[in-house]
Amino acid sequence: MIKTNEIPQLNNRARGWLRHIWDKATTKDDWSIHGDPLPWWDKTSTSPMCAFPRFDLSETSYSLPMMFDQTPAWSEVYALIADELVSRFPTFWGAIDWLTLIGNDPNRENYPPEWQVWMPAHLRGNYDPPGWTGNGAEPWGLQPDPIAADGNLFFRGFFNLLLGTHSYVSNDKKWEKSFDVTGYNNQSFEWDYHSVNRFIHDQWTERPQGAHCENTKIWPYCLSAAGLGLQLHDKLYESKSHSVYDEWIEFAKKHFARRNRSGDLKSFAFYYDPIEKFGYFPDEGLAGYGMLAPLLYLYPQAPEFGLELYQAGINDLGWDDHNKLLVQGFADPRWLCIVLMLAREVGDATTERRLKAFAEKEWGPYFYTDGDRFAWSFGLDEDHPRGQLNSLLILSEIGNPGAWSRVYSGKKAARPGEPEVVAVSFPDMGLDRAFFDPGTGILHVSTYAGNKIAEKNSTTWRVKNLANTKSVFVLLDGEEFQSWRSIDDSTIEISCKIKEQDFHIVQDIEDSQPFRTSETVATPKLAGVDNTVVQEKPCFTIGRNISCC
Repeated sequence: MIKTNEIPQLNNRARGWLRHIWDKATTKDDWSIHGDPLPWWDKTSTSPMCAFPRFDLSETSYSLPMMFDQTPAWSEVYALIADELVSRFPTFWGAIDWLTLIGNDPNRENYPPEWQVWMPAHLRGNYDPPGWTGNGAEPWGLQPDPIAADGNLFFRGFFNLLLGTHSYVSNDKKWEKSFDVTGYNNQSFEWDYHSVNRFIHDQWTERPQGAHCENTKIWPYCLSAAGLGLQLHDKLYESKSHSVYDEWIEFAKKHFARRNRSGDLKSFAFYYDPIEKFGYFPDEGLAGYGMLAPLLYLYPQAPEFGLELYQAGINDLGWDDHNKLLVQGFADPRWLCIVLMLAREVGDATTERRLKAFAEKEWGPYFYTDGDRFAWSFGLDEDHPRGQLNSLLILSEIGNPGAWSRVYSGKKAARPGEPEVVAVSFPDMGLDRAFFDPGTGILHVSTYAGNKIAEKNSTTWRVKNLANTKSVFVLLDGEEFQSWRSIDDSTIEISCKIKEQDFHIVQDIEDSQPFRTSETVATPKLAGVDNTVVQEKPCFTIGRNISCC
């Protein structure tokens, strides 16, 4: 029997983040060649590599499967958000760099110093920066389809991962059917989730070193995101596409990693250019960033090598050393956000505490708009929370250590056919617990007001996939609850006020008729609920030898 305090639960920050990304995803805007994404979609962070709004789409999605695993009996809110994110990705603005950054950059000689650091000194002034996709550049020429290209793993790898996220949190097969992808000169190309996944696998099979991210550069960061998408597809559909990444890891150990004579890992390439035949390794004092950068994606696929990279990177930066100041080699918060999440993921409590304290002090966590929404300001005086950075940092607030890896390499928390909560009036009411315990037949549901102005209003919600509604018993905060009705043999509808409260929906009741007593008794526990106040109240036998008085 699972105790209530052991059931996964979203914390207040995760609840506020869910409301924030709901607003972004469900507010309609135009990502076509004739439109412009709303300004809260982040196309600024980590310039020049990630300063495109599709990175906000991808990174916003990362919290969805983690939150879904916390409330596995409630998926509809995550499914809708994921669908809205996916729908924006194959648009003009989703692939804007491939469709507009044509050939070599004519501005090569005028890059600011913070861009120059990403390029080797001998090529500066005559080399495209990371992030310049260069559609049409040699040796391939112009390729109008942003998916079926020799380069541009930058686009399709992250798209495949996003499509997998939608499938993970949804029973909807919408994106397994054909859809249009916007190409050069507003051409249209037909793809579906499985064909995108298959193209990535087949191309990788032909190029064991990995496909180019933007033209002429092979990035462990992008390759690992693409590999994670392949791994998620294999998990969801029992396909066998991830082997190409397993082989690439062995290639990377030989060609992307540098070790000292003792065999200790000292650096890892940010990218490799097979045309210029060089790997870009960060300068001394920044090597840790190269080792840590791809780990958000790499670690769930290759945990042993990932942990080696993590430990070497942390040691190089000294972020786990109390005797050293927490110094950031790059002013960009992205890397610290990623490492905070990784420290939590691998159980590095020392680094997690240090980075968490820094984030709390320097990055201004705040609730806004009646306290319903949550984000970090990062010390920026901007109209909207910075999407990419917030999307990475919130991951350290969801679930327990290992939660990120379990999405991609473990079993799904939700099992097909189990009771599921649907038709919740989100964002007015949200659920921070929705968990079915098959050992007791009890569905645990905890509600809260997602919209403060709706608090104490009346609402309804449903539970489907029940074994038999004639043998269902409902408790609210440990008390018998009668405000529900049967919709059909497997579905009930519950009416309640919008507020923080705990429901237990019990099925498979052996004897559903309660007996009452006027005796003063101590209230036993129900599924770990500590309610031992001595009081006069009715007693109920609710099946499987569980009693509530």
